[in-house]
Amino acid sequence: MLRPSGGATANRLFKGAAYGCGMLILAALAVVAAFLLIRAWPAIAGPREATDAVIESFTGGRFTTFLQYVGPLLFGSVLVAALALAMAFFVAIGIAIFISQYAPRRLASGLNVVVDLLAAIPSVVYGLWGGLVLVPAISPFWDWVCRHFGWIPIFAGPASNPPRTVASVAVVLAVMILPIITSMTRDVFMQTPRLHEEAALALGATKWEMIKLAVLPFGRSGIISASMLGLGRALGETMAVLMILSPGFNYSFNLLKASQNQTIAANIAAQYAEANNLGVSVLIATGLVLFVITFLVNYLARRLTGRKVTS
Repeated sequence: MLRPSGGATANRLFKGAAYGCGMLILAALAVVAAFLLIRAWPAIAGPREATDAVIESFTGGRFTTFLQYVGPLLFGSVLVAALALAMAFFVAIGIAIFISQYAPRRLASGLNVVVDLLAAIPSVVYGLWGGLVLVPAISPFWDWVCRHFGWIPIFAGPASNPPRTVASVAVVLAVMILPIITSMTRDVFMQTPRLHEEAALALGATKWEMIKLAVLPFGRSGIISASMLGLGRALGETMAVLMILSPGFNYSFNLLKASQNQTIAANIAAQYAEANNLGVSVLIATGLVLFVITFLVNYLARRLTGRKVTS
């Protein structure tokens, strides 16, 4: 078998470049982690009295320790992100299945462009839309939910008006992460081997049964990865939350009341301008907590994805 001249050298160069790019990602992650740790160190290892005084000023005297301060913020971040993912997940999968399996080619091409454009819209635009359009418009709907489902604790009333609540923020974040999940799952579904689909149809499966037996199992790891990417964006979202949510420091599941929860990212943006040096360190320490949680979520998702692929 003849080999192109210089093929071995090109192979080594490509392998080295690919290896270097992989290491660059790890290096960037390490630099971010080191930056957060260094900037947060005065709050972590500094005098407790000074740090507690800063936290007390941030919370109006409600909390005096870092754990008391970061706990409700972490709870709010996870709650808002989880609700957004729950709202967006099944809609995104349905859109991806429609585009990849049911839509005519021209319609699918147009929908692909729309989905990709929506995924590229900056979060501040979603925040403006949510604060100026969605919040006033959705208030009657939350009132209706409160009247008919108020016996469920998470929908207990009275619903706040204007509804600058966790529920409204979750809707905006769901719209924000919807095109990201849709785009990734659509690409995965379109990579399903044609022979798998034809084999299922040849055995007498209907179109939906073929999707359930061939497309969804093939795209399972991609679905998990897309969901975790959307969850990561929702966890770290700042501007949309800051522009809509009325903040609070409670461990509350009441979705229709204002001033119940706050997220770490939005709290950093709200407090940063007026914080002194130690206050900035405290805020960065909360960012370090969010960094660790996000890393753990993506690590677990990666382990789960690998397990599904090998099983």
